Amino acid sequence: MIRVSVLQTDLYQLTMMAAYAREGMNPRATFELFVRKLPNNRNFLVCAGLEEALESLESLRFLPEEIEYLRELPSFAHIDATFFDSLHTFRFTGDVWAVPEGEIVFAGEPLLRVTAPLLEAQLVETMLLSILNMSTMIASKAARVVLAAQGRNVMEFGTRRAHGPEAGLLAARAAYIAGCVGTSNVEAGHRYGIPVLGTCAHSFIMSFESEEEAFKAYVAAFPEHATLLIDTYDTLEGARRAARSTPNLRGVRLDSGDLAQLAKQVRVILDEAGQPNARIVASNDLNEDKISELLASNAPIDIFGVGTELATSKDAPALGGVYKLVAQEDSLGHIRYVLKNSPDKPSYPGAKQIHRFFDPQGIALHDVIALADEPVPPHAKPLLSCVMQDGKRTRPAPSLAQMQAHHKNAIACLPAALCALSSSATYPVQRSAKIDEARQIALDAMPKSTD
Repeated sequence: MIRVSVLQTDLYQLTMMAAYAREGMNPRATFELFVRKLPNNRNFLVCAGLEEALESLESLRFLPEEIEYLRELPSFAHIDATFFDSLHTFRFTGDVWAVPEGEIVFAGEPLLRVTAPLLEAQLVETMLLSILNMSTMIASKAARVVLAAQGRNVMEFGTRRAHGPEAGLLAARAAYIAGCVGTSNVEAGHRYGIPVLGTCAHSFIMSFESEEEAFKAYVAAFPEHATLLIDTYDTLEGARRAARSTPNLRGVRLDSGDLAQLAKQVRVILDEAGQPNARIVASNDLNEDKISELLASNAPIDIFGVGTELATSKDAPALGGVYKLVAQEDSLGHIRYVLKNSPDKPSYPGAKQIHRFFDPQGIALHDVIALADEPVPPHAKPLLSCVMQDGKRTRPAPSLAQMQAHHKNAIACLPAALCALSSSATYPVQRSAKIDEARQIALDAMPKSTD
């Protein structure tokens, strides 16, 4: 894991900490991370990024040079030295409840809940949002691409178009959780154990005096793994040369032109040349809609390589996750419900749980957002579980394969209409009566205007 500096946050997280400390305020507080509204063209979200978030919480530290930097900032000119001294031993000691990676969630549902001393819970807001927003955004896009492929394999290779090397790495991880079979990102294979896949570039073909020589050289170097790029010059002639290059051709890749028509023609060429097992890989700015169109035309494509559109979630490139205070202990240790009462950005008080209800066939019917201490009704499944207590994880991290399996099961439990690319279907999410009662309690306790 690459260390996330505690300074990789918004300044106001640190100024709020200093102000709380100056006032002697550090009660236990509960914050929840959720998305108010689903992005366009999204019927659901796929949770991702939790394990990175937990690693970051466990390793949260202020280094001496970071503390000295903060001392010199003009914003902290009137902050007592004791605040900076306390940062040397600062650690996250709170509890975290979360939805597992790969699970499906909807607008308004908490992906993650933090209960910790106020200074700790406040500081981690920006870090948690940046991690979960990005990974959930990519996993949600990848799920649509995988659904569009209708069982064909999808390979992620968008690192070169991602918003930086680390973003490319995390995109590969999120895409794998959501069902991609592998990635072109070698570090993702090294760090996470994701299968690493790839072909070659047009420059390799052009470096040789002939396409045939390039194919022979590549096959000689990678006799069991050569997928040949055949559209550098003449795609159909390239397919014929590829078929002659080795008796057991692994596959060919199409990266330009009319992919549907070319795939059909190339399939015939490969079959007639005695290469029925050679797979056809297609790329070229693909997304879920283009993949759906290719399959609707009966294009015999076996693997889809998806880069830019996937690694940037190009049609919905930002996820508006928020992190809101929902409860706080008062001076007597009692839980005080808090909320934001903005007309267009309201929040609901109290620590919460998601109850998911299923029909007898195991298809999800609806969700109820309830207070965390409400009993789970019969035939309902709670989605959040305790993943960190007193700053330590409560269980070993699941493998990515386990996360991917969890996601496949979650997708299989969705109503079919939610899995359609163009569907405007919505999934019912309700709030329990207890939450509405808590909201009224919080409203009644709000300061009243004296005007």
